[in-house]
Amino acid sequence: MTVHFIGAGPGAADLITLRGRDLIAACPVCLYAGSLVPKELLGHCPEGARIVNTAPLSLDDIVDEIRFAHAAGCDVARLHSGDLSVWSAMGEQLRRLRAEGIPYDVTPGVPAFAAAAALIEAELTLPGVAQSVVLTRTSGRASTMPTGETLEAFAATGATLAIHLSVAALDDVAARLTPYYGPDCPIAVVWRASWPNQRVVRATLATIIAATDGMRGRTALILVGPALTAERFAESRLYAVDYDRRFRPMGDAPRFPAGTE
Repeated sequence: MTVHFIGAGPGAADLITLRGRDLIAACPVCLYAGSLVPKELLGHCPEGARIVNTAPLSLDDIVDEIRFAHAAGCDVARLHSGDLSVWSAMGEQLRRLRAEGIPYDVTPGVPAFAAAAALIEAELTLPGVAQSVVLTRTSGRASTMPTGETLEAFAATGATLAIHLSVAALDDVAARLTPYYGPDCPIAVVWRASWPNQRVVRATLATIIAATDGMRGRTALILVGPALTAERFAESRLYAVDYDRRFRPMGDAPRFPAGTE
């Protein structure tokens, strides 16, 4: 028996890995976060599977469901939205399972920030503009931010910011970032990226509040940084005609001679 933690992606039912889909199809028990995981994914469950929406459950209730499945020798597909490596509450579940000796594995999923970037057709790391993406959030009822992890500290680096779970504080976010990026810095607010009712508002830090006009849906992501709209940036050396690389040796004495691995 194994509990398979599966990243179910940002919303579109077809944005899930083949491995994740196949694991769902093989598990007689499926626990899914119903507030964010599309019900279409449950169509991959085998006939007769026990399907439990964990949205109204406590951590104790969820672990009880896993215990029951473990006692019955049934594999479990545990679905979380996006990717499990960030803000998934997977860590506390894994800690419980380790303490009880219940086996598990983890299958990654498409993260929300990647779906949002795809929707606005942006590369978040452009040569000479930004080479880092910071995934962060503001303090909320569920989790406070550790000392030092502030928007100001991240903004001071000039990196592209992907700010999760913070659209309700958009006014505060824009005000705190403006001294670092400037009022003309591009910002995009993306609601429910990849869902049928997805929405995007593009603006600047100076105009985003008026542009959103009170739109504060819970499932939204904020992207901020010059890379969102930059056109004047250097081309990558990776594809330059004179760039000596392993798969395209150049010159009389290439760094990586043809045929080397």
